[in-house]
Formats: sequence, C-alpha cells, structure tokens
Amino acid sequence: MYRWGHVGAALLAYAPLGAVLTVRGDPTLAAVGFAVAIATATLPDADELLPIDHRGPTHTVWFLLVCSAVGVAVGVAVGSGFGRTLAFGVVLGTAVAVSLGSHLLADSITPMGVRPFAPLSGWHHSFDLTPAANPPSERGAAVCGQRRRASLAGLPRPVSALLPRTPPTTTA
Repeated sequence: MYRWGHVGAALLAYAPLGAVLTVRGDPTLAAVGFAVAIATATLPDADELLPIDHRGPTHTVWFLLVCSAVGVAVGVAVGSGFGRTLAFGVVLGTAVAVSLGSHLLADSITPMGVRPFAPLSGWHHSFDLTPAANPPSERGAAVCGQRRRASLAGLPRPVSALLPRTPPTTTA
C-alpha cells in the first residue's frame, strides 16, 4: 500500500479513540492524536530510504513498540508543559501504536505481506487480497479513513484541513 492508503488506514484505526476523547470533552487532545497518527502512518516505509530491506525491521511489532515508547516519552515531555503529562503520554503513545499497527495490517493485505515478529520468528503473514499498486483500494482506504474520522470524531477544522478532500491518484 502507498501513502494515502496508509493515512486512511491510520485514520480509520484511530477514529474510535479520537471520538472517545472528543465526547469526553477533550477535542484538542483528540486532534493532537489524529495529527500524530497521520504523521506516523508511513513511518515504516522510511526503510525505502535506508540500506535495509523493505518490509524488514521497520515492519515488525518491535519497531511498533519502540516507536510507541518514543511517542509516550515525547507526549510526557510535551504534556508536562501543559500540566497534562499522563494524558499526552498515553494519547501520543497510543496514536503511534495504532497508526503503525494499521500500517502493518494494511501491508498484510498485499501478496508481499509482512514478517511481524522477525527476527525472532520467520512467520510470514499475507491476506493476499490486492497488490500494493492498486489505486482503487488506495483511494478506498483513504476515503474510508477520512469519512470515519469525520463521522466519529468531530475534529476541529485545523486538523481536518490537513487532509485532502480526494486523495491523489498513485501510480506504481
């Protein structure tokens, strides 16, 4: 899957948490979580810029756990400036975990799949539903994520403005 599909998957996965935060009276924290989910949605694909295998170490639960811990640490540091250390730490760490988890799940629908427990296990998982270079499924994931986000969370305008109305067409 490509960028907009991963962003859509992250929005779809994070929307329930954003909705809970909004309903409980904290739409600002929900918006921060959405922004973090969007920002980290394609982080595992940074391996394409590095001298490591694509869908290698950055496509594992270990990478997800390390990045989530970093998200918690950043959230605690930022939250301490607002007197909301625990809330920011939990939300940022969870947003990173949900976003990266959705990335692994989205990549597992392709024939290439993922090895989520490498190097401890060689287990490979693929639903083998669609190739990564599939613009309709890419747009579908992006649109579903945007609509789910809009329907559940009621985000403030500044965060929703980050999202394109129609995801750009991707080509292989």
